[in-house]
Amino acid sequence: MNLPTRSEVEDLLFLEADLLDSWQLKDWLGLYTQDAVYQVPSTDLPRTAEPDNNLFYIADDYVRLEQRVIRLGKKTMWSEYPRSKTRHLVTNVRVLGTSGNDILVHAAFAVYRTKWGNTDIYVGSYDYGLRRDGDGLKISKKRCNLDLDGLRPQGRVSILL
Repeated sequence: MNLPTRSEVEDLLFLEADLLDSWQLKDWLGLYTQDAVYQVPSTDLPRTAEPDNNLFYIADDYVRLEQRVIRLGKKTMWSEYPRSKTRHLVTNVRVLGTSGNDILVHAAFAVYRTKWGNTDIYVGSYDYGLRRDGDGLKISKKRCNLDLDGLRPQGRVSILL
């Protein structure tokens, strides 16, 4: 498999961050393959844990992710209405190789979320599976590994990391 350059991968990850920060969630969802998974494991799990037999904060397939995007766009989503202001920072992007049809990518992140006069910071690392789609790349897997002892003072993950 022909690996993309780090610059190609960074362009995709930076676009994803920009779409999330501008709350263009339908366009953001368009970056994902139809069989994509989006995962946020709880903070006490090892990196090798899987959602089949462990508690994850979020373990969505594409259909559930699509429903999450719809809910986040509604005024009845009390935890995100009015919407939080977010800033996704992505750094230390590395293209690791391949596994099956996926290109494996690792990156560090910091997401700042401001709402009601409070600013929460989520830090950690992303593990991506990317796939070639025509001339571009799409996301087939995103795992957000939080480097936090717990979700305090945030208390929850109501935004997309």
